[in-house]
Amino acid sequence: MHIALLSAGISIPEAHSLKDKRRVVKSLKDRTVNHMNVSVAEVGQQEVWNRAELAFVTVAAEKRIVERRLSEIAERLERNHEWVLMEVRTEFL
Repeated sequence: MHIALLSAGISIPEAHSLKDKRRVVKSLKDRTVNHMNVSVAEVGQQEVWNRAELAFVTVAAEKRIVERRLSEIAERLERNHEWVLMEVRTEFL
């Protein structure tokens, strides 16, 4: 069994309130969960209206599957224009 965590910090330039930020974060979380076998949570910067810290966790029997999922998540985060990806960290548990 292989467990991996991807932590990502994003900036949301178009957010002008916590409501704007929560709309973007909820959309990101919903799309990711619907398209991939991962869990997602906002784990930091909850009260900051233009930044978010997210954690994506996945589990699989094979390490290559976990690595592919993390790579796909990072690519999705980089491609979207609603936010700017500030940092990405991966960790195998």
